[in-house]
Amino acid sequence: MTKAVRFREYGDIDVLQVVDVPRPTPGPGQLLVEVKAAGINPGEAMIRKGALHERWPATFPSGQGSDLAGVVAATGDGVSGINVGDEVIGFVENRSSHAEYTVVEAANVTPKPADVSWEAAGGLYVVGTTAYAAVAAVNLKPGDTVAVSGAAGGVGSVVVQLARNAGASVIGIAGEANHSWLTEHAVVPVAYGEGVAQRILAAAGGKLDAFIDTYGADYVDIAVEELGVRPERVDTIINFAAVEKHGVKADGNAAASTADVLAELAELIVAGKLKIPVAATYPLERVQDAFRELEKRHTRGKLVLVP
Repeated sequence: MTKAVRFREYGDIDVLQVVDVPRPTPGPGQLLVEVKAAGINPGEAMIRKGALHERWPATFPSGQGSDLAGVVAATGDGVSGINVGDEVIGFVENRSSHAEYTVVEAANVTPKPADVSWEAAGGLYVVGTTAYAAVAAVNLKPGDTVAVSGAAGGVGSVVVQLARNAGASVIGIAGEANHSWLTEHAVVPVAYGEGVAQRILAAAGGKLDAFIDTYGADYVDIAVEELGVRPERVDTIINFAAVEKHGVKADGNAAASTADVLAELAELIVAGKLKIPVAATYPLERVQDAFRELEKRHTRGKLVLVP
């Protein structure tokens, strides 16, 4: 037997339990991975609450988690080029990475470079691929100026770095406690709250080319209606109603969900061009505590389970 996170009904954090389950067995084209680190994400909390039932319904008892980094413990038939003992970064699509062991499609992993920590590797998939897709969606070019809401959060902290790598000037909307971190990453910090549109325009020198919304609220309205950003250069990863209202983009995790993108992001970490801020780690048994912190929505960077 091995341990995994499960919930048997939609609900608040207290429905999350760590239970004993049979150790899974990899099928053809699959790997069994001993999980060393697995990030947690806001979307998992929304699924657990039932808020995304129409889009992504749960089947009970449900596991959770997509991100993972770990060591290959067994391989299924037909797997080549990956061996027991290999260290990998990857993802699952069946909500099962918040566990000591999980089965992963061999096509969904990439080697973990030695210079990438377990915590950063385990928290890379959702935030990394989401940020990668969002930056690509707004077609940033050298010399552009882009504003990012939730700029110090799990996705936002990666978006601002990838946008800088693309040659853009970046304005990061965040609480004052995160302004020094943004400044250290060559991002111009702007406080959220009343008057934010005027502060963004002042920081942008009067013209903003693109906007990436990782927070929600009314940021898409502000981008289109107050800042004059063309809808095709606005991307939101959370406000799907605004997509229909304004015709903005909603490219996120699904648009860049490949092992090749993971490998590219890992190489950026090795090259010193990307950092995955890890705010805290939690043992699997404290999964409820991890989500309590996540759902405050004030965490800088990632929260990661370390089974």
